[in-house]
Amino acid sequence: MAKENKKTREQSARTRLTKARRIIVKIGSRALAEGSGIARGQSTATATEPNIWSRLASDVATVTGASATSKRGKRKGKKQRSLVLVSSGAIAFGVKELGFRRRPKEMASLQAAAAAGQGILMHRYAEAFGSHGLSVAQVLLTHADLSHRDRANNARDALQKLLDLGAVPIINENDAVAVDEIRFGDNDALAAMVAPMCEADVVLLLSDVEGVLDPRGKRVSEIHSIDEANSWLKDGDSTLGTGGMRSKLEAAHRATLAGADVVIAAAHTPQVIQRVLAGEDIGTLLPGRGRRLRTRKHWIAYTLRPNGAAIVDAGAAQAISEEGRSVLCVGVLGIRGDFEVGDAITIADANGNTLARGLTRLSASDAARLASQRDHGARAPILIHRDDLVVLGKE
Repeated sequence: MAKENKKTREQSARTRLTKARRIIVKIGSRALAEGSGIARGQSTATATEPNIWSRLASDVATVTGASATSKRGKRKGKKQRSLVLVSSGAIAFGVKELGFRRRPKEMASLQAAAAAGQGILMHRYAEAFGSHGLSVAQVLLTHADLSHRDRANNARDALQKLLDLGAVPIINENDAVAVDEIRFGDNDALAAMVAPMCEADVVLLLSDVEGVLDPRGKRVSEIHSIDEANSWLKDGDSTLGTGGMRSKLEAAHRATLAGADVVIAAAHTPQVIQRVLAGEDIGTLLPGRGRRLRTRKHWIAYTLRPNGAAIVDAGAAQAISEEGRSVLCVGVLGIRGDFEVGDAITIADANGNTLARGLTRLSASDAARLASQRDHGARAPILIHRDDLVVLGKE
């Protein structure tokens, strides 16, 4: 009976994919490089056909109905699917173009490779997608763009206008100028950050693996526990990309909190986008949460980088975690880091367990001073108001 219920639940989740109207597809460096000859040290001109570019373009054209649309990308009488592509690959192409024998580690060389490779990457997309009547648009973002509220809203408006005009936005991190994004970021995380901005129904993470594998090496069709899935993974490294399955699972988890269904699948699977959106049992599905975390709270919790932390006592921890109360200075045991008013900080209990993230109303120095004053009279100062607080694991 339990197996039947599980099967029914999985079928229901897969069926939901067929109704998706806004899709984000992320494709990794290794998948693009394998399809372009780079990983084997070949010239980019000798890649076999049909290559990854033509297959991807054909897939996108089919799911968006490009062949049935007008020049402005509009289909009459039916709400059209729209698709955003988050693409790695600039550094991988630049490594080949500039004659590096392998992916460099020096920051300036990585930036140079990104600058040299981005034009090649977009040329490949423009050429392949153009043959199907699709216009592509380059959108380069840094973490600073998304962490600044006004700039993030501007990026959201630009993406929406591109989609309204029938174009396919191709998003990449601006690695030529974003120093710490090259060192610590990856486009799996970027796809998760873009999901709430686009109100995505589905996020499809394409890589060189068929999905998440269990300890027996068998593909898992559907995952409901990120912790369990992480326990199956083995550490590995890539010569071309920065992400791995662990980063994909973390990104997938964050995207599901924005309400999107997430599928991790192999880029080399024939017609992979069409088949996923047709509800076929391909890759590993992580169902979206029924109740979306509001865009602003998702931004606070999963886009902003905390500049410090506040350690709270047991009473405050319970009030925050179980009742969603504001963080009051009276319950703060200590302050970590040097933050200013409006910065994102982490809230943790005395044992170091992370409870929440939020935007502080006080600087670190003021918070530390007020926390040491245990008697505040009738009204205790607020460190983080509940409207600016995200309780992790609850919302």
